[in-house]
Parts: sequence; structure tokens; C-alpha cells
Amino acid sequence: MNRNTAKSIRNNLTADCSKCFGLCCTALNIVQSSDFPMSKPANTPCVNLKSDYRCNIHTQLRDKGYKGCTVFDCLGAGQVVSQVTFNNVSWRENPEARDQMFRVFPIMDQIHEMIAYAAEALSYDLPSALTDTLSKKLAELQKVTAWSASKLLAFDLATYRFSLNGLLTEASDSIRETAIAELPGAKKLKDLDRSRVNWMGKKLNGKDLRAVDFRGALLIAADMRNSDLRAASFIGADLRDADFSGANLSTSMFLTQMQMNSAKGDAKTVLPFYIQRPSHWIRVGSGRSS
Repeated sequence: MNRNTAKSIRNNLTADCSKCFGLCCTALNIVQSSDFPMSKPANTPCVNLKSDYRCNIHTQLRDKGYKGCTVFDCLGAGQVVSQVTFNNVSWRENPEARDQMFRVFPIMDQIHEMIAYAAEALSYDLPSALTDTLSKKLAELQKVTAWSASKLLAFDLATYRFSLNGLLTEASDSIRETAIAELPGAKKLKDLDRSRVNWMGKKLNGKDLRAVDFRGALLIAADMRNSDLRAASFIGADLRDADFSGANLSTSMFLTQMQMNSAKGDAKTVLPFYIQRPSHWIRVGSGRSS
């Protein structure tokens, strides 16, 4: 697979709520917290879900305490389950399929996440053998999205995710090795390993963090303003309320829209090609983003 095709696949993984039966508002469990003002059990419609599957308070979600709703992103899994898996027949029209539809949605969500990671990795210049293997994995995952509900419910997510993670680690190391060659000093991959580090609230304003591995790192409320994060890997990192105002994330790897939605930034934050700038990234007088 060529890099432009991979970029196109990654770019097209976007949610279209107008083609979904409100699955994120029904299938998922919600716990009252700073992100939600109320709890809701899984497989139960949110009180704000209208009969046309749209949100009654969509433009007021943050004001009314539903910050978590503005963070969530299914990467288009919702419309695929609605339009493809269940052939555009909703859980209201077919109550017998309701439970099955709600159980399939989280599975499809994870499949789309794996597709996103694989396509993004293939958008970089990788060794040919790794490109071939990743391309095969991506093609397999794309076929899975067309499976029936019963087959999807039997899909071994854990095993497939484990095998893909190994390839993504290999891709990340290859990309970061290339970036390290441009850094000052004789740095090696192990020198830039910050995987699973707890840097909650850490002050990193203006730091050169190129090619750092932040896999699984805890970066909640970290101050990363004006930092250089090119070729840094963020797979599985917790970026809630981390401030990326003015930061360069242009070639940061394995970022998701959910991670960016949960973080802070501004008009000067440079984002990867597939990330949409969150609408709530508004500058305030203090110089920090809201």
C-alpha cells in the first residue's frame, strides 16, 4: 500500500452522527464524574437523545457538564454498525436486534481504532517488509468491518490487538530512529523511552521532546506549551487537560481525536494531518487554553 492511500484511509475515519442511531448515547456505560453530571447504564438511551437520534443539548454539552460527550470519538464505527452491519434498520425499528447492536458497537469501535493506527503507520516511510505485513493486517481489518453481527461478536479482539501492537511498536521504533538521527548528541531509542511514565502536571514548557516514546504515559494536566513533539509516540497516553498550546505535534505518532479532545491547545498548536482542531480550544486571558 502506498503512503497516499494510507493517508486517505486514516483521513476518512471520521464520525458522521447523521448516519448513526445514537449508539454512543445508548450502548456505553456512563458514570457520574467531572465529565458527566449523571450516570447511565450501558444499553440505555441517554435522557438527552431525541427520537431522530440527535442530541437535545448538543450545542450546550460542556456548559451542562457533559464534557465527556465532546471528547468521545468513534472514528466512524457508529455509522458502519448502523448502515452496514444492521443495514440501516435502527434498534427502535427492530427491538429484537437492540441488544446485539449495542454489543457490536464497542467491538467495531476498537476495530476502527486498530485500522486508524495501522493506516497512520503506513503513511510513513517504513521498511518494505514491515509495510507489506502492516498492509495485510489493515486489509484484514477492513474486511472485518463488513462482517455480520454474529461474527463480530465472536471476533477475538485481544489476540488481534496483541499481534498488531507488535507491528506498531516496530513501526514507531523505525520512524523514531530516523528522527533521532537529526537530533543533537548521540541519542538512542532507549534514551528517549518515557513509556508509562507518570508526568502528571509536569512542567515541560518549550522542551525539545522530539522522538520521545510516551506509550501509555500519564500526562494529565502536563504543561507542554510550545514544546517540540515531532516524531513522539503517544499510543495509549492519557492526555486529559495536558496543555499543547503552541506545541508542534505535526508528526507526532498514534494520536487520536479523543486524546486531543481531552487536552488543551490553541490556534498555534500544529496538529497531525488527520486530527481536527477541537472547537473548545479557546484562548483565555491567562495565556493558557481553556
